[in-house]
Amino acid sequence: MVSATKPEMPVSPRTSARMATSSVGTTVLGWLAFVSLVATAVLGLVVSPRDVVTGDAVRFLYLHVPVIWVAYGAFISCAIASALFLWKGKSRADRGRHLDRVAGASAEVGVVFTALALITGAMWGRITWGVYWQWDARLTMTAMMFVSFLGYLALRRLPTEPSVRSKRAAIAALVSSVNLPLVHFSVDWWRTLHQEASLSVDEAEITGNMYSVLLFSSVAFVLTGIWLVAHRYRVIRLEEIRDDEGLELAIAARRAEAGVD
Repeated sequence: MVSATKPEMPVSPRTSARMATSSVGTTVLGWLAFVSLVATAVLGLVVSPRDVVTGDAVRFLYLHVPVIWVAYGAFISCAIASALFLWKGKSRADRGRHLDRVAGASAEVGVVFTALALITGAMWGRITWGVYWQWDARLTMTAMMFVSFLGYLALRRLPTEPSVRSKRAAIAALVSSVNLPLVHFSVDWWRTLHQEASLSVDEAEITGNMYSVLLFSSVAFVLTGIWLVAHRYRVIRLEEIRDDEGLELAIAARRAEAGVD
């Protein structure tokens, strides 16, 4: 009796050699990120003192502030890679694909961390302002940045010729990046409920221990963000290899059907 199960497509040596998304460097980086995140949890929940005004709610500081910083960095990386793609990416296909992967991976991580910033900010706002959401300048601009980069990621998924898609996505990334300075300086340019930059507040508002824990947590989340971007970059590369080899196999199959050598 013949089995009706479709045989799996053999994996080429080229694909199998690059199947893993990790390396010694990213493994070490991942462990450093994990240990530093655990240490951040201990420092934020145990070592850091309660705030005299907001009490234990101040511990959101060690999560909310670092994740938006990582989002900033990821979106800036996306914008730089996109600008370089439009400037020099067309001259060399391999460089262009590399820059496109960096931009895509950075944007994905930036969107995730922006979502975390919005969620933690809403929880913190419920305690300090009494509501989860206010149409505050900083909150509104952050939401607009989140939606614009979601649109960028959706554009990358549209079925079209890869070079055309990459060019359109690069332009969209630069347009979306206009939101970055608007988000960052919104507390200075407009009347806003949101506090000013956390590292520029008065010493009476943030003690030495709080300041140190905030800096440590920022390093922990930056390491995590870099680790995630590295892995997403490699996943995108594997997807491109799969698509390229799938196209080659499809062409070979059609040529075999037509009897062409």
